[in-house]
Amino acid sequence: MKLWQKETNVSEIVERYTVGRDLEFDIQLAPYDVLGSLAHTEMLASIGLLEQQEKALIHKELKSIYQDIADGDFEIQSGVEDIHSQIELLLTDRLGDVGKKIHSGRSRNDQVLVDLKLFMRQEIQEITHGVSTLFDRLLLLSDRHKETLMPGYTHMQVAMPSSFGLWFGAYAESLVDDLHVLHAAYKIVNKNPLGSGAGYGSSFPLNRRLTTDLLGFEDLNYNVVYAMMGRGKAEKSLATGMAAVAGSLSKFAMDVCLYMGQDFGFLSFPDELTTGSSIMPHKKNPDVFELMRGKCNRIQALPNDIALLTANLPVGYHREMQLIKEVLFPAIQDLKDCLFMCDFMLQKVVISTGLVDKDKYKYLFSVEETNKLVLSGVPFRDAYKQVGLAIEKGEFNPQKLVNHSHEGSIGQLNLDEIQSLKETVVEQFNFAVWNTRIKQLVSS
Repeated sequence: MKLWQKETNVSEIVERYTVGRDLEFDIQLAPYDVLGSLAHTEMLASIGLLEQQEKALIHKELKSIYQDIADGDFEIQSGVEDIHSQIELLLTDRLGDVGKKIHSGRSRNDQVLVDLKLFMRQEIQEITHGVSTLFDRLLLLSDRHKETLMPGYTHMQVAMPSSFGLWFGAYAESLVDDLHVLHAAYKIVNKNPLGSGAGYGSSFPLNRRLTTDLLGFEDLNYNVVYAMMGRGKAEKSLATGMAAVAGSLSKFAMDVCLYMGQDFGFLSFPDELTTGSSIMPHKKNPDVFELMRGKCNRIQALPNDIALLTANLPVGYHREMQLIKEVLFPAIQDLKDCLFMCDFMLQKVVISTGLVDKDKYKYLFSVEETNKLVLSGVPFRDAYKQVGLAIEKGEFNPQKLVNHSHEGSIGQLNLDEIQSLKETVVEQFNFAVWNTRIKQLVSS
């Protein structure tokens, strides 16, 4: 079934090529297509294009379909072009001519736009929850290990003392900034395109503010041409937010892979969380974090993938826009999986103690010794030279103590302040507004 088909049959070869993998990803849009149709038909009834009895019949069947989707008892039948066609087919089969009225004042263009925005909004909520959960884990570990020193590196060379509290806390704060990028995407996603039709509006007296309220959108995309231009832009904005989170995760995964190695030995995991070698009995491989690193590096390329798919397209809908789903949808699942696995693994992380007592790390304290001399009245450049000369002569024997007390340092991690930063940005999403609206829509 094709909503647009008239009398001429399309070549099966052309149909197979143009549909591509669309059905594979369309099934994920099923609940959102129903939600969009519930709001749209409520609006049609409000302007007299549906009788109240007709609306009631349609809503009853849409809610039945919504429940089937939730129960996993829904599929796109063979020969049906997309999710929109499947749901309209079900309504027509069950309600006859009444089911045929659902598409009045709507195009598949704005239909898929609203589906995608509802889908992305839900996924942003889930990603935000995953980030928040991992943030809490990192902050907990930061506080737990705030007294445990570790070597800090610059240029991959031993540099200055750090701590596991500082390391874990750094990634927690990094995730806060990533949430700000994700929130910027959310502001773009959380606007209603429904009613823009094929990108040029409608001669029906549509009430777009009503569907905006019913679906819990913060506002609407006012200009109908811009609403259509938003296809690809909203997805790229989400991809940018995802790439920010993935950047933090990838860097963290790289640190873990490095620190698990015998040359570092900063941390480890139980045997059941690592893999072995078919030939080397001693191996404990960080496969989870290697895959996390690779997947997150791939996610960081996602905004560019979407940009290249859409960069030179003129105003209006174009068929290659469906290809965005092929790169975006799997990436969303990958990111959620990485967030979950990172938190899962960190529940069992084992931190090494006494690292800075090893002789190879004694130069970590060169700056500490220089600063002590400065505090005693020696000019900095003279103190720097004295310590450097002691190192050259092999006479450098520092006290392995750290006295950092300023904000954000080893001695003052400011974890409460970082926690407050996270809570502030999460509150800005205000997910409760649209969750309430959606519950009302499916239960009314």
